[in-house]
Amino acid sequence: MADLRERVAVRGKALNEKVHLRLTQPNSWKLPKQPSSIAPPHVWTNADQDPVPEEKQTWTSWTFVTYWYSDLVTISTWSAASSIMTTGLSATDAILIVFVAAICNAIPTVLNGAVGSDLHISFPIAMRASYGYWLSYFCVISRGILALFWFGVQSASGGACVQQILIALWPSYAQVPNHLPASAGITTQGMCAYFLYWLLQLPLLLIPTHRLQYLFWLKTALVTPMAIAMVIWISVQAGGAGDFFYAPATVSGSTRAWLWLSSLTSVTGGFSTIAANIPDFSRFSKNRGAQYWQLPFIPFFKVLVGGLGIVAAAASQKLYHKTLWNPLDIISQWQGTPGGRAAAFFCASIWLLAQISVNISANAISFANDITTLFPRVFNIRRGTVFASLIGGWALCPWIIIASAAAFLNFMSAYAIFMAPIAGILTCDYWLVKKRKYDVPALYNPDGIYTYWNGINWRALVTTLLVIVPLLPALAKKVTPQNVTISQGLQNLFAFNWLYGFVVSVSLYYFLNFFFPHRPTLIDRVVPGYKVGSGDVEDVDAERQDSHEKTGEAGDSHVLAKEVKDV
Repeated sequence: MADLRERVAVRGKALNEKVHLRLTQPNSWKLPKQPSSIAPPHVWTNADQDPVPEEKQTWTSWTFVTYWYSDLVTISTWSAASSIMTTGLSATDAILIVFVAAICNAIPTVLNGAVGSDLHISFPIAMRASYGYWLSYFCVISRGILALFWFGVQSASGGACVQQILIALWPSYAQVPNHLPASAGITTQGMCAYFLYWLLQLPLLLIPTHRLQYLFWLKTALVTPMAIAMVIWISVQAGGAGDFFYAPATVSGSTRAWLWLSSLTSVTGGFSTIAANIPDFSRFSKNRGAQYWQLPFIPFFKVLVGGLGIVAAAASQKLYHKTLWNPLDIISQWQGTPGGRAAAFFCASIWLLAQISVNISANAISFANDITTLFPRVFNIRRGTVFASLIGGWALCPWIIIASAAAFLNFMSAYAIFMAPIAGILTCDYWLVKKRKYDVPALYNPDGIYTYWNGINWRALVTTLLVIVPLLPALAKKVTPQNVTISQGLQNLFAFNWLYGFVVSVSLYYFLNFFFPHRPTLIDRVVPGYKVGSGDVEDVDAERQDSHEKTGEAGDSHVLAKEVKDV
């Protein structure tokens, strides 16, 4: 017992000293420079940016299935599908939109996932091959900002779960007076619940990525029966979905067509980031084929959960005479009886697990990879996830974003315009331009072949600008509809911005590379980035040398970039 007290005292003293150091000496936050298995000695990096070593390549096909279960069996997926019906479209329209959106998500996700499963590199590193060493930081920053917003949205839904749990345990919590102004977008009850959610989530954000499959398995076992049971219960209580489920759309003609495309973009946009940054997770693949299981299961899970949300929304209209597009709104109707509160407690607790799981897997880890690339002297993956919880969880006020169905759909529409060209260019570069042949060590070298012109591949820059710029006026109108006036044509273009962005970026980027190729990067074979020992370095260098010689560009990649200066 005395030994235990002594150890606790020693650790407590060390913790106090560390906290004092962090608060008084800013330089104490600086991470020690770690020796990289692949980056040149003069490049500051850390182990989180290196290709995943073999012992951490633990993700099997089943892990990818449960990963997408974690990402898609959430309140947001349920709500995105059912909220389509609030626009005047029918239930059939909503289900078809969810299915087409899932296909639009699944195809680029699998294509870009191959970059990670083949080379075991993260999204920020992979983007250097297409955008150039320095311009790739635009992709990293864009994705990082969007990941922060989505982290906040999922956290706000998690806070709503905690609120229902508290009301179920202590019904008097529902009577806590509100001391916050209407402009805050949240009540005192909601803010207290949100803070508790944030505290619960914080320690779980520190789970290493290669061990996340255990959390996915737990969620898979609990969420499915709960979600199905909710839909069965409300359908039985309503005596079926009623006329609302089978009612035709209340809009027609071109209005219905553009609403269809706009809703498709909204549902697709919610997962447009993962279509680009999937290498952050597929790099942990145990084999190259494991990640291909994403192709059938993304549509399956998305349609399943979306369908459950649509059926529940239809039944809620008949039972409560209002459309409840959020499962937590249904749970809130159960708080009047002891049995109802028990059901509310268990269902809200499981939805809480769902929200925490998706926030870790889809948002916190993604942002952490980005900020680690941007600021390797200060951030690693663990620090990045904590930073995401502070900025995405508080500074962005996410509870305002999910205040209404319209705001939710507008947010997801805007979400897609930046990520569609990034995903399209990565797909085109890896599969069509470079034909799956990257020099991985050169991706870590600012003077390597992927420096293009001063770290910028003008082909990617031109493609990105030509795709995004026409969408900016419509984006401004979405944000401030009263202050911006644009033509109907630009509004219609924005209605299918994700499809437009992805298809046009693939076509335009391929066109520019076909007529203006950057030959030093068109190598003959893959140069791997696995961790090598001193006895293997010569073999890797020889392999790179041989590959470059076959393209007529002999020598090390950094020499090539300096001599050729191919613009």
